[in-house]
Amino acid sequence: MSLKQSVEIAGSAMAAQTVRMNTIASNLANANTAGTADGAYLARKPVFASVFNGLGARVQVLDVITSQDPLESRHEPGNPLADENGMVFYSNVNPVEEMADMLAASRAYSTNVEVLARLNGMQQAVLKLGEGA
Repeated sequence: MSLKQSVEIAGSAMAAQTVRMNTIASNLANANTAGTADGAYLARKPVFASVFNGLGARVQVLDVITSQDPLESRHEPGNPLADENGMVFYSNVNPVEEMADMLAASRAYSTNVEVLARLNGMQQAVLKLGEGA
C-alpha cells in the first residue's frame, strides 16, 4: 500500500467521523424536544461502508438513517402540542448513548489524525534519505 493510499483512507475516515459528530450534535440539540406523534424529532445515525477499488480503499458515508426506536410519550393535556388524548411526544434521542458515541467518534478521528501525522513523518524521512544521496 502506498503512502498516498494510506492518506486517502485516513482522510476519508476523518470525513466520515465528521459526519458522525455532526449527526450526534444534531441529535443532542434535539434531545427532549416536544412534538406530535408525526412531527417529533427522530434520532439520526450515519451508515458507513468500506469501499475497495483497484486504486485503493476509502471510508464512505452511504446514508444517514433515522432511528426506528419509539418516541417517548407523556400525558400533558395542557401542552399546546398535546393530541386529543392529552399526549405529547418527545424525541427518541438517548443523550447517554449519544455522548458515548461522541467519545468513540472523537477517538476514531484522533486516531486518524495520528495516522496522518505518522505518514507525514515517514514522507519526511524518505525525503531526507534522498538529500543524502
